[in-house]
Amino acid sequence: MIIAVIGAGNIGGTLGKKWAQSGHTLRFGVRNPNDAKYAGLRYVGEVTAIGEALDGTDIVLLSLPGGAVAEFAAQYGDRLAGKIVIDAANNVRSLEMHNLAVLKDKAPEAHLVRAFSNLGWENFENPRLGGVQIDLFYCCEAFARPAAEQLIGEIGLRPVYTGGLEAATTVDAITRLWFALAMGQGYGRRIAFKLLEED
Repeated sequence: MIIAVIGAGNIGGTLGKKWAQSGHTLRFGVRNPNDAKYAGLRYVGEVTAIGEALDGTDIVLLSLPGGAVAEFAAQYGDRLAGKIVIDAANNVRSLEMHNLAVLKDKAPEAHLVRAFSNLGWENFENPRLGGVQIDLFYCCEAFARPAAEQLIGEIGLRPVYTGGLEAATTVDAITRLWFALAMGQGYGRRIAFKLLEED
């Protein structure tokens, strides 16, 4: 698959590197592609302007700051038609942490996923804790589920489907719990969650 990663910070860069290792073609869309801080990503994929990164891609990962997604959607929403768009951005100061409403409004023909939002990037880089595989809780439209599960699995995480987009508030509640424990209670960023099932 051809994957556009919009925003190339810790989350976008880490996920992009993992997907490139799985054989996908990566394009990192950033405001200033010539910035020296992206030099390491040039060995992973193409670093280009945001609009150029979207051309011909199958998957779009939004790893922008949460407050920047509305501007992105207003400018590029019509370019997302038919693509699977993964919202990994968190509006931590907003009642709703996800950006699905604005994406649905500005990109009604995109297939939306809410994923990679409830763990720190360190857990994407090393998806095991104490030898146990970390679970990633996500929600999405039915069409996008096979691709979402594949991409989550390729990071080394176990995908746990919570439902359609109506489950975004549930996924975000897990995100708020992670923040509360990691930062508020001092457990640190290398914590995660596991769904346990009876054999």
